[in-house]
Amino acid sequence: MNLIDFGTLGSAASAIALALALYAMVAGIVGAVRRDARLQTSARLTAVGVFLAATTAVVVMIAALLTDDFSVKYVAEHSRIDSPVWVKVVTLWAALEGSILLWAWLLTAYAAVMATTTPNTVLRPWALVIMQAVTVFFLGVVVLVANPFIVLASPPLDGPGANPLLQNHWMMAVHPVLMYLGFVGLTVPFAFAMAALITRRPGTEWMAMTRRWTLAGWGFLTAAIISGGWWSYEVLGWGGYWAWDPVENVSFMPWLTATAFLHSVQVQERRRMLKSWNVLLIVLTFALSILGTFLTRSGVVSSVHAFGDGPVGPVFLGFFFVVAVGSLGLVAWRWDQVRDRAELDAAVSREGAFLTVNVLFLAMTFAVLIGTLFPLIVEAVNGARVTVGAPFFDQTALPLWMIVLLLMGVGPLLPWRKAENQSLRRNLSIMTVAFIVAVVGALALGMRAVYPVLTIGLAGWNLASVALLLAGAVVPRARLARRGLAATTLRYANEQRRKVGSMVVHLGVIVLALGIVGSSGYRTDVQIRLPYGERVTAAEYELEALRPFAEQVPGRTSVGVEVAVWQGERIVQTLRPRINMFGQNSMAVPTAAVRYTFGHDLYLSVAGAVDPNADGVIIRVVRSPLIVWVWLGGLLMAIGTGWALSPMASRRTATADAPLGERAAA
Repeated sequence: MNLIDFGTLGSAASAIALALALYAMVAGIVGAVRRDARLQTSARLTAVGVFLAATTAVVVMIAALLTDDFSVKYVAEHSRIDSPVWVKVVTLWAALEGSILLWAWLLTAYAAVMATTTPNTVLRPWALVIMQAVTVFFLGVVVLVANPFIVLASPPLDGPGANPLLQNHWMMAVHPVLMYLGFVGLTVPFAFAMAALITRRPGTEWMAMTRRWTLAGWGFLTAAIISGGWWSYEVLGWGGYWAWDPVENVSFMPWLTATAFLHSVQVQERRRMLKSWNVLLIVLTFALSILGTFLTRSGVVSSVHAFGDGPVGPVFLGFFFVVAVGSLGLVAWRWDQVRDRAELDAAVSREGAFLTVNVLFLAMTFAVLIGTLFPLIVEAVNGARVTVGAPFFDQTALPLWMIVLLLMGVGPLLPWRKAENQSLRRNLSIMTVAFIVAVVGALALGMRAVYPVLTIGLAGWNLASVALLLAGAVVPRARLARRGLAATTLRYANEQRRKVGSMVVHLGVIVLALGIVGSSGYRTDVQIRLPYGERVTAAEYELEALRPFAEQVPGRTSVGVEVAVWQGERIVQTLRPRINMFGQNSMAVPTAAVRYTFGHDLYLSVAGAVDPNADGVIIRVVRSPLIVWVWLGGLLMAIGTGWALSPMASRRTATADAPLGERAAA
């Protein structure tokens, strides 16, 4: 029996955090309106107090999970005694109430960092007010609607444990946290955008203050989507990683609008254009994250990722409407300050390319939103159940992505305002040659489908673009400083981290696109029966089922089969696909075994019962070319984002070796 009443302690900590957040919001408003420095300082320091109180609540919940305190309702419903320690910790966000607590805690962490590190400007007090207002909502949900610390009068002796799908892979210790870090991180630029509107300062100041916050939030969201794909690939037993699932879609839509925002802020910073566009983009990004939370936590969509019916759905829907109406109303109220007065000088310019890409991203967002919401709308109107499958999303998104890849290559090479015909022709000629060579190579390899061949060609186009960008920056520096290209490239990468990080991210997108082409367009998927002790040819290998096996470890029972993978006359690997069952839960979870190679994956999943008395077993065999490139592309995007966020060299050092033209531009 626990000596500490974790339920009461957790509820008290959550209530204190809510009260402090409410005080910080009110004190911040009064302090900002009256320009009272003492109240503003009080609000800032209280933000740290909110974080400490919310941290106490999280620590209490983890302690309750680790000590198997089944008097706490959340622990009784979602944990069990024999779960491994890491599963008990992950259980914090494995269900509705705990996930809201985690989200609220991360919000308090971001607000505390903002309060202690952001420069003292007229925007900071109002930005903290907006952050605290969002925090009040989430903590209010924790305290009043979905309290994970409810105490049971008659606690059970043990619980059922977390969802088996969430116990089946260590990535569930990473993916949800990355997702929440991304969503919460993108709340910061929203808060500063609202502060800029409130203070009538919707220029570039708020974007400069949130540049790193925005990039960090986008980077976390990117990593979350890639890691979620890997979890789906390894856990769900279907050999894929993206199915246009509704919950996948609601994470993808804010990513699209945040990506558009990252590009268009450069236009506002350089050309003082797109002020209203950028404010609307960040409002849309934040609103979509709230809409996605409503969809996944209200029970209105069916998904392996979604939580079941819960009491928070109407609350989140109401908050979504408050955010949408309130923020858009504020934009309309300040329209004289945000409407653009600068005009586009030429369509063939960097800002023209960025604007076109933005329109394409928004078109994709709208298409995904319609495809996700359409079945819900139809069911609400006439009760009929309809589905919008992957073909709709593929047919809508693929043409738009081709144009994005085209502009991704040419856009960074274009100058601001207007392109010079001579340099543009030279760069386009080189990139066109690379495109043709790549297309010819694809055709020579036997590829005939339009989109895969086009993607290969555009990969060559973009690789040439990255090479031209890097050469255009490094070669003049090497000549001026009389250094070797390698040394100059390393120096340039260290000094111009934002630019080089962007190049690495774009390179990651190219690698990711190639991985998607290979793994989706040329994937083979068959079910075969493997008799024990006999070789069967499948997926360009010979597979031999050696023996069935059964394992039992604390919290998990597994049955599976050992399969020898032959190439020629040698065994290159022995794989062990299995079926797992956790605790008393009757849900069987297939766990694939994968042979990872740079060129393709061999994916084996048990497709039937494993009977030790039978003479064979049925196995699903999937061969996916280049699928590891999907994960490598995501890794490159994460590395590029991290490099762009890392501290840059001093401006004096960075411009010392720059060509004269770049020095003048700087």
